[in-house]
Amino acid sequence: MESVRGISVPMYTTLRRTTVAFTMVMEYLLVGQKHSLSVVCSVAIIIFGALVAGARDLSFDFYSYTVVFISNICTAIYLASVARIGKSSGLNSFGLMWCNGLLCGPILLFWTFISGDLEVTMNFPYLLFPGFQVVMLLSCVLAFLLNYSVFLNTTLNSALTQTICGNLKDIFTIGIGWLLFGGPPLDLLNVIGQSLGFLGSAMYAYCKLGGSKH
Repeated sequence: MESVRGISVPMYTTLRRTTVAFTMVMEYLLVGQKHSLSVVCSVAIIIFGALVAGARDLSFDFYSYTVVFISNICTAIYLASVARIGKSSGLNSFGLMWCNGLLCGPILLFWTFISGDLEVTMNFPYLLFPGFQVVMLLSCVLAFLLNYSVFLNTTLNSALTQTICGNLKDIFTIGIGWLLFGGPPLDLLNVIGQSLGFLGSAMYAYCKLGGSKH
């Protein structure tokens, strides 16, 4: 979210969807995964669709772009590492989540301390309010289910599959959000870009399902 200070949300979404390219590179470097030409083409369509969707907002902010691409690289390394460790260690999704929590928990706690977020949280006036605690508990449950789904999908399929599922989720989120809550008038380039993203995701699914049957 740090990058959103310098670029718009549509441009942020566009840049984040390029994570699929970084994931393909990291899969090759970490696990030696090579993809067929049809899979590469489907990924190229997804990236092209993202560029088309954000074509009307090509504002450039060096710091924000740098933060987004660092985030993309970290996401790619994270998912590729989960896939590799999950298949080589024999740990199931719960075991991987447990190890991930043990490793990342202290780092996150230290970061929230030095950034001041921990102090802000402890001084939040509604911290002990029952309604807030119920909402926080539900949020934690949903976060757990989300992480479990990510780990399970990544270990059973691949890091690239998980990244493309995330892109596909964004398309449905945008569509459902626009239908339920409304939004600005439909933009032709955005509709074309989103459609290309959906087409690329469908092509990828078809290639993977077709490959699994042979």
